[in-house]
Amino acid sequence: MDIKLAREHTSDKPTKITLKKLEDMLDDKKINIFYCDKDNSHKDMMALLEHFSKKGKQAYFREVRYGLDDGDYMYEIHVL
Repeated sequence: MDIKLAREHTSDKPTKITLKKLEDMLDDKKINIFYCDKDNSHKDMMALLEHFSKKGKQAYFREVRYGLDDGDYMYEIHVL
């Protein structure tokens, strides 16, 4: 499964990252909070949470709104 990370600018395209790369980043303790792009489906985000729970990790998910428009949001995944 590929996950799209959040864009740095609204005109940029989201960066794709594999699930394996996310796990490697968690194992190296480089990062444990991921901001994912709104182009990811809600279904994919729930599958990601389920994947981490099967691995014995706690994962939290929320939408982060950064503007007044309904389309101005991203997903935040916090894995412990």
